[in-house]
Amino acid sequence: MNIRTDILLRAYLSFGLIVLFAVAVLVKLFHLQYVEGEVWQAKADSMSTRYIDVEAVRGNIFSNDGSLLATSVPEYDLRMDLLAPGIEDNDVFYSKVDSLAAKLALFFKDKSSAQYSRLLKEARKKKNRYYLIKRDVGHQELKQVREFPVFNLGKYKGGLIAERKNKRILPFTNLAARTIGYKIPTEDVNVGLEGAYGEYIDGKSGKRLVQRIAGGVWMPVNREIEVAPVDGSDIISTIDVNMQDMAQRALEKQLIASNADNGCVVLMEVATGEIRAIANFTKDSDGKYREKFNYAIAQSAEPGSTFKLASYLVALEDGKIDTNTIVETGNGTYQVHRHTIKDTHAYGTVTVKKAFEVSSNVAITKIINTHYKNNPAAFTKRLHALHLNEPLGLQIPGEGNPLIKTPESKSWSGLSLPQMAYGYELKLTPLQTLTLYNAVANNGKMVAPLFVKEIRHLGNTIERFEPRVIEEQIASPSTIGKLRAMLEGVMIEGTGKRLRNPLFPAAGKTGTAQMADGAAGYRNRKYQSSFAGYFPADNPKYSMIVVVRNPRNGYYGASIAGPVFRELADMVYANDLNLQSDFDRMRFVGNTELPQSLKGSKAATLKVFEALGIKTTYASAEPMQSIDTVKGISFSDTEINEGVVPDVTGMGLIDALYALENAGYRTQVKGKGKVVSQSLAAGQKIKIGTPISIELQ
Repeated sequence: MNIRTDILLRAYLSFGLIVLFAVAVLVKLFHLQYVEGEVWQAKADSMSTRYIDVEAVRGNIFSNDGSLLATSVPEYDLRMDLLAPGIEDNDVFYSKVDSLAAKLALFFKDKSSAQYSRLLKEARKKKNRYYLIKRDVGHQELKQVREFPVFNLGKYKGGLIAERKNKRILPFTNLAARTIGYKIPTEDVNVGLEGAYGEYIDGKSGKRLVQRIAGGVWMPVNREIEVAPVDGSDIISTIDVNMQDMAQRALEKQLIASNADNGCVVLMEVATGEIRAIANFTKDSDGKYREKFNYAIAQSAEPGSTFKLASYLVALEDGKIDTNTIVETGNGTYQVHRHTIKDTHAYGTVTVKKAFEVSSNVAITKIINTHYKNNPAAFTKRLHALHLNEPLGLQIPGEGNPLIKTPESKSWSGLSLPQMAYGYELKLTPLQTLTLYNAVANNGKMVAPLFVKEIRHLGNTIERFEPRVIEEQIASPSTIGKLRAMLEGVMIEGTGKRLRNPLFPAAGKTGTAQMADGAAGYRNRKYQSSFAGYFPADNPKYSMIVVVRNPRNGYYGASIAGPVFRELADMVYANDLNLQSDFDRMRFVGNTELPQSLKGSKAATLKVFEALGIKTTYASAEPMQSIDTVKGISFSDTEINEGVVPDVTGMGLIDALYALENAGYRTQVKGKGKVVSQSLAAGQKIKIGTPISIELQ
């Protein structure tokens, strides 16, 4: 054999061996992948474990009066271990599976009994120890499911695995929903109290060891959690549920009546800055008003005439004017740098106080332009001293940035000073404007708005938030006194006089501002109507601002925003007995003539009399259908029997409905007042469900 043949033989042999080895590898790979694939995959899965986070129960958010504004309720994903100890024996499992399937089908109504039975049997054949039965099951539903066949064998024997999740709910649905807010960790979205206090509310996640099984599903290794989560802390907010409800109703009603784009209202406690109610509504595409954006804290815009309070404060504090200073407004126009400033009416010669009461644009522009045109920085410096150029540093995110120009600003022009005098070429949020009015009501002390009073964990206070003072005295007591008199004058003789309630004094200022509309500027004639003030004026307890944007049925602040202020102030005053200064004088004693009372529950009426300080004496009642007299007032504790018509004459509607419905009758009502007649005679035995008509007068 020559050398060439020897070399070729060796090459062919080497190549053949390589080919055979490659084929062998391919065969083995095929065998592992397609013949033994499931076995090896299962082994690989069984060796894959990791720890996952277990969500803690988030803390609650409470209102100022203890009502629950936001809470977490448990929901469960129900799974089943088809090889649980109690059903390892096939005879046991197959003897009970159909009964379990029937119960599941009847309870959840998403599959038939036969479908449930087939799916459970298939999962059993696959030795599935983590079979999903149903997602998002409530706690009460879970309690019932645990009583089903198989599952009732016990926590471990029955194979039921309930994986808890926490669902966030608002018990009062949309009440203060935007202020309560929400948090989306995956998108880094933090809104309202939920977002601002997430580190407290969220708690601390626990840890659980899970194992990957066939299908890529991660199954808990142990029934119990390895590291238990720590539940979140509770937030005690300043919101009052009743006031919040009143505010939302009043605002929504006026937005509908004026056909506005959006609006907001904020009610603040004067001394502390605590926000008792805050409502924001936007007109949606379907014409309904919903809370979609927090205008009160986030929308910086030109405030218009409500800003005149700041302008007058500066001029008064600098000694440029006094309340009796005469201002000539002429025919209601004032020319500044080829720009004409107008009043809605010609007021002629007026005092400073009168100019404020009628909201004269000409008067305040003349005052500020005359005294500060040679030194505009003196005016803007005073505004900065009022902290109007600074954010309030709220406890919730999203506060809009204010804008108070200075002569150094790039956009400063010859018109800036006169425009700023009556609320243009500057920006404030409604809450920033309210904080100024609140300071005047608070005798000059400016406090920051407060949304959260306390943070508690397991009932123990871990942090308390006291009122935060921004400025101890924004102006001299003399200036504050004059401003308060001017604000009261608005409600007596000025633009807000038709909003006045004769039962208590209020103070405030109307505002009507044109809104800039993008590139169109002010040509489109869109308006913002507002009203800011406080009550009672003689001893302020609450301050309030109302802003309505782009109303189409009118636009003046007094007629659009004012009614919301009046309605909410009236309701708050009526419900807060501490505001009733003459309440003690109204109490009744001895033989004083008592107020009229409708016939009804003696216990309930006496409780009301006791709260009012009315001293009463009364005779003992007979067992049934008796009348007691308390200084000329009748009570009737009627025994209610099904099928027997009660006597409801003299009762109010609520008591009458209670008596008739509990007796089993369907009630038809006509009129209002107290019941004067009923269609079925009292004492008759009439079939349950019979209709009965009552007339009220």
